Amino acid sequence: MINVLFAAHPDRWASYETPLKQAIANAGVEANLATDIPPADVDYIVYAPNSPLQDFTPYTRAKAVLNLWAGVEKIVGNETLKIPLTRMVDPGLSQGMCEWVTGHTLRHHLGIDAHINCAPGVWNNVPPPLAWDRKVTVLGLGELGTACAQMLALAGFDVTGWSRSPKNLDGIRCLSGEEGLTKALTGAEIVVLLLPDTPATENTLNAETLGLLAKGACIINPGRGPLIDDDALLAALDTGQVGHATLDVFRVEPLPEAHPFWHHPRVTVTPHVAAETRPKYSALTIAENIRRGEAGAPLLHLVDRSAGY
Repeated sequence: MINVLFAAHPDRWASYETPLKQAIANAGVEANLATDIPPADVDYIVYAPNSPLQDFTPYTRAKAVLNLWAGVEKIVGNETLKIPLTRMVDPGLSQGMCEWVTGHTLRHHLGIDAHINCAPGVWNNVPPPLAWDRKVTVLGLGELGTACAQMLALAGFDVTGWSRSPKNLDGIRCLSGEEGLTKALTGAEIVVLLLPDTPATENTLNAETLGLLAKGACIINPGRGPLIDDDALLAALDTGQVGHATLDVFRVEPLPEAHPFWHHPRVTVTPHVAAETRPKYSALTIAENIRRGEAGAPLLHLVDRSAGY
């Protein structure tokens, strides 16, 4: 029997215990899953970066750390972590992100806010363009970015995707590199940010890059707060260069009550709900990686430490 330590925030144990035990058993692995296994006896660590566990040095027997979050920026630089680290990829996470991104893209594309907030008697009978005449750019073509770009393309939007390294996706114009980023943002009417949080991606949207967008463009950020220069975005909103920003992630969370985003008429704040890890589905990913680890097979979704994701 192997020992699997659950080392996420303590309040998550109640929701994960049963799904994880069932998924691991269904994967054909005999395991002891618990929150209090002595470090020297642990074989796998099911982990979230907000866990009290921050020093991995005592876990001399452990074979891998299996992250419950899609993002790994809060653990990837931990110098005590010497064993393989995997990130969370699961169908529920992708589906939730696709639903949130598509919903907010359609909201801004259709001009729903203007219609439901108009004054009585105002009959502004101007239809929106069709989706294929709306230029949407998705920054980041990892698992979540690719799923969202494909969903938006399926809805008919004119989708451009940008990633650090070249990608090829049917029905989507794929660009990469610095020159590709400029092309991807030039004239974009809706921009969705799904990049990882690394030193290279911080302030990807800044005064210069925001100036490339179509006048009145919409920003949708369910990715990471540091991807946007907050002051530059507020300035662009005030001039009308950016028409609206829908933000689900922030540099500090919860977003402080005094932050200008709460009070700006062209900003929608949502409380980091775009894509939640759901135990029912994420347990399957964890169980499969434990099965693979015990079978000597390659682990899924390994983190590239040099790239930071």
